[in-house]
Amino acid sequence: MALLRERAALHPGRPALIDRHKGCDRSVGFAELLQRVERGAGRLKELGLKRGSTILVFQPVSIELYEILLAAFHGGLRVMLADPSAGRAFLSLCCQRLPPDAFFGPWKAHLLKLAVPGLRRIPRAICSTGWFPAASAWSPGHPASMEEVPDEEPALITFTSGSTGVPKAAVRSHGFLMAQHRALEKALDFSEAEVDLITLPVFVLANLASGLTSVLADTDLRSPGKADAAAIRAQCERHGVTRCAASPAFFEALLAGPDSLPQVSKVYTGGAPVFPDLLERLQAALPDAEVTAVFGSTEAEPMSHLGAHEYSADLVAQTAAGFGLCAGVPVPEVELRIIRDHWGQSLAKLTPEELDNITVAPGEPGEVIVTGDHVLSGYLGGVGDKETKIHVAGKVWHRTGDAAWLDESGRLWLLGRCAAKLPASSLARAGLPEGALDYPFAIESALRARHPGTRTAALGLKGRRVLVTTVADMEAEAAEFGIDEVIRVEAIPLDRRHNAKIDYPALLKLLGEA
Repeated sequence: MALLRERAALHPGRPALIDRHKGCDRSVGFAELLQRVERGAGRLKELGLKRGSTILVFQPVSIELYEILLAAFHGGLRVMLADPSAGRAFLSLCCQRLPPDAFFGPWKAHLLKLAVPGLRRIPRAICSTGWFPAASAWSPGHPASMEEVPDEEPALITFTSGSTGVPKAAVRSHGFLMAQHRALEKALDFSEAEVDLITLPVFVLANLASGLTSVLADTDLRSPGKADAAAIRAQCERHGVTRCAASPAFFEALLAGPDSLPQVSKVYTGGAPVFPDLLERLQAALPDAEVTAVFGSTEAEPMSHLGAHEYSADLVAQTAAGFGLCAGVPVPEVELRIIRDHWGQSLAKLTPEELDNITVAPGEPGEVIVTGDHVLSGYLGGVGDKETKIHVAGKVWHRTGDAAWLDESGRLWLLGRCAAKLPASSLARAGLPEGALDYPFAIESALRARHPGTRTAALGLKGRRVLVTTVADMEAEAAEFGIDEVIRVEAIPLDRRHNAKIDYPALLKLLGEA
């Protein structure tokens, strides 16, 4: 919040946020946003909320979303986010894990209370727009001074579904958000007065801290693979957008549109696998732009990045041979190691010597672990910590669940999820890291490099290595990677969030194996 105040003083009239509402553009400058935040914090205090209170926010991506987020941070409140599309049982469990003190959203969001008992038990309701019975209106209050809170105090809590179905909550502290801002500012090369098209909502907080204008994309961000290319292009032209960070599916949708891409100077894509053919097509469409693939996760964003100009013909050839997908050199803000694959076994506490003993040398595949100021050190109530955290001499390492290896240049090569490891094969390929082809993504990336734009999924079924593909006559190539059986399907299901990752549970159901 101190950074927002600095930005409001430096350039009060510069647009901070621009969105599209009911067919019209809306804009709020840095000074006006600060005023709204201070008055919003006052309103929350008038409603009986105070430092440490938790507010559950169901607000679509809009100016109001960031107004309530920042007002809550300003007042020392904790903001809780949960995906409404995850289902009623999931939402009720979230409210059991962390009972909110208030519910915030437009009147339509309050209708969820009719179906979710856990929401009905929340003592306060705030309507951002419209009216709902027993809900207070979101209106300006008396400006409130900023609460001074320690770096370790929670600010943002986001719920995801764990592997057991129990909601797992990532807790981002005020200090964590600042560290993430510093890492993103450097990795994404923020420059003064840039205009950023926003498709990944968490990046707005870093933009505001750096003085960038954030244009909230005029499309349904819940389905980036169905982005409205014409609306996005028009929006970029109206507001002079200079940069964009988005999922691969978003850029695939824009490339599939009838017109050329918006003429931005910087493109960053991540949140799902970024294959070399996409980088090549983006660079061809925007020859003067910086095009970069970013690798990260909810717990550590960013971890590494790779420019399109770095993805040489040699790297593409290595990908096609089964080396995996190159994700570039880890960013300086994280310490990254590859340890022997222990996925499924607890490594809760190790000595430095024990960690060194399980760390593998360059060229050897294993499990990716990271630590750093912008790496999540734990989950709410410790749920998920046993499986994903390693405590070493006061330092917490996060187990990403990804398999990878590091080459002699320090570049990270992704191989797939540790939990998706394939049945072992006797196949040996000269030059490949030993065991690389036991992970699905090495095979999937190789076939994607050979057949740009296509999708395959490698998985183990009843002790056999199976390839599911949309491409005909793949048997000979699949055999090169130790595949026992090839199954052809019309389409491979993708995840809801990014429309770019293979949804393996849905795929197994499609194959009748769930």
